[in-house]
Amino acid sequence: MTQAIREHVKVVQEGKIEIHNPALAVGTMAEVIVLVEQAPVEDQPLVSFLGRGKGCFKGADEVDAFLRAERESWDR
Repeated sequence: MTQAIREHVKVVQEGKIEIHNPALAVGTMAEVIVLVEQAPVEDQPLVSFLGRGKGCFKGADEVDAFLRAERESWDR
């Protein structure tokens, strides 16, 4: 039977992690899986993405000019 022990630990110098638990018997084989907590990503407003991608508009003025030109081409 497999026993699970969950511990929250802090990584110290040189990436070392120590687990101290009296339920772990000396000489017992154990598999260790390390799940690293990541810092949460801040939500950004959609307008902050304007002009970031290749071929994107740099601002609202460029978007308006593009849309105006598109609408005018429909009327031709």
